[in-house]
Amino acid sequence: MSIYAYCARTIDGEERLLSAYRGRTLLIVNVASRCGFTPQYTGLEALYRRYRDRGFTVLGFPCNQFGHQEPGSEAEISAFCTASYAVTFPLFAKIEVNGPGAHPLYRYLRHALPGALGAIGVDRIKWNFTKFLVSPQGEPLRRFGPAVAPERMGAAIEAQLPAQLP
Repeated sequence: MSIYAYCARTIDGEERLLSAYRGRTLLIVNVASRCGFTPQYTGLEALYRRYRDRGFTVLGFPCNQFGHQEPGSEAEISAFCTASYAVTFPLFAKIEVNGPGAHPLYRYLRHALPGALGAIGVDRIKWNFTKFLVSPQGEPLRRFGPAVAPERMGAAIEAQLPAQLP
């Protein structure tokens, strides 16, 4: 099983098979516009611009499950990300990442790379801006907590970049 078995709705409302990203190293992130970690959009965009021509993509999944820090519509989220952080990496429609309504992609990621949250469940997402590094083969490799700044992830990303793009 890999992430390529899943699809998600883009922020513009189109269904997208994640197999469209086959062969690319991915960083999948649950994002929010009104969070203390929201400035990480700057670092995520910098990573995307730095490595996109070498086979890397950031995928942002807005989520309102943590402190209601993503209350806006998809159009509002898109406008905020563009105007405030010049985001050009792909954004998807708002989803849930925990609980019975969790998007199937996030159920898979949480199971593949559980965190360490003690009594509340080891596979739950702790907060906004939890990051999953995924290999070009679609295999989840590493989970980074919200406090890990994107600027600290360059070496982990570079280690997974494809030698040559298809």
